[in-house]
Amino acid sequence: MSSITLATLAKELKLSISTVSKALHDSHEISEQTKLIVLLKAKELNYQVNPFASGLRKQKSKTIAVVIPEIDDNFFTLAINGIESVAQVKGYHVLIYLTHEDVKKEATITGLLQNGRVDGIMISISTETGDSSHFEELKSKEIPLVFFDRVVENISSPKIITNDFESGFKATEHLIENGCKRIAFLSISNTLSISNNRMKGYEDALKKYGMKYEPDLVIACDNHEEKTRSLFRKILKKKKRPDGIVASVEKLAINAYEICNELGLKIPDDVKIISFS
Repeated sequence: MSSITLATLAKELKLSISTVSKALHDSHEISEQTKLIVLLKAKELNYQVNPFASGLRKQKSKTIAVVIPEIDDNFFTLAINGIESVAQVKGYHVLIYLTHEDVKKEATITGLLQNGRVDGIMISISTETGDSSHFEELKSKEIPLVFFDRVVENISSPKIITNDFESGFKATEHLIENGCKRIAFLSISNTLSISNNRMKGYEDALKKYGMKYEPDLVIACDNHEEKTRSLFRKILKKKKRPDGIVASVEKLAINAYEICNELGLKIPDDVKIISFS
């Protein structure tokens, strides 16, 4: 039989998927006799047992997968360098996977990584990620999962993050203290917690200093660079253009720099820009 799944195996054995899964994981809840029956049937059908199942795995791959949205970002470059330096000391290899900000690619990658080629996964999610079912599946397979920078809030898993609200507040406050009166916020996504928390800090800083929140100064950007640059060009050509910009991620700051240069605007004389990186 081909493409044998856990559901197929359960159907063949006339057992629940939960019982079969627990048997493959050597759970104390399942009798030894049932475990033996399940293992024999799995072998007969050539079912590829989850290599992370307790008691069934004898060797580790000594490999960690790192899944990131893009490589042309200084933050992720530094993160990879840090991850690899620690992994090498511990005798582990690192595999890098790029989602290119595509949630479908992200789900495909996490699906492929369930076959035992890695011992654990570190991931920074895409801007499109809303549904977290592919991460729930990883958790159900007991594959170690760590989120960093861009995280899924509702998944119970270790998360390495910064204080995005405080940083957004301080960035905006810095521009205000340096004389900015109209401050724009460049948002990368309305679903990512990092972007939303940084924007909340921006909003609270404006409120603290008695400055009006102007919706048209919050620029919702996406993965289409030309569209993003067109938005920047439009807002910076206005008579009442912003004199300060908070960029929620590095690449938006770089795009803003380039458009300012194109329009002959001097930084920081005409426009002050601060960014996360």
